[in-house]
Amino acid sequence: MNNSIQSIYNWYRNTLRNPKYRWWIILGTVAYFFSPIDVAPDFIPVIGQLDDIALVTLLVAELSQIALDYFKTRKGEVGESTNPVNTASTVGGSTVDVEASSVNQ
Repeated sequence: MNNSIQSIYNWYRNTLRNPKYRWWIILGTVAYFFSPIDVAPDFIPVIGQLDDIALVTLLVAELSQIALDYFKTRKGEVGESTNPVNTASTVGGSTVDVEASSVNQ
């Protein structure tokens, strides 16, 4: 039981982090939250709301983590462009393009 819940969580998280499917997962989660058709129907007092709360909590947690990662990388890009220590881009101004290949043994 624990293994199947963990695999569903991992699938949800990985699919939500994929930019191609992100909006479909968000719309599906919101539709499931407002839909009267659930795994556990909402008219059952505690269990009915438990699956909705768990799914919305997972959605909010993952979206906040994605937003934090985005802002951290954005802050790093802004910090690098204004950092005067990085003089390689201002002095030389040239980049070296290296083509890499994999070696199979």
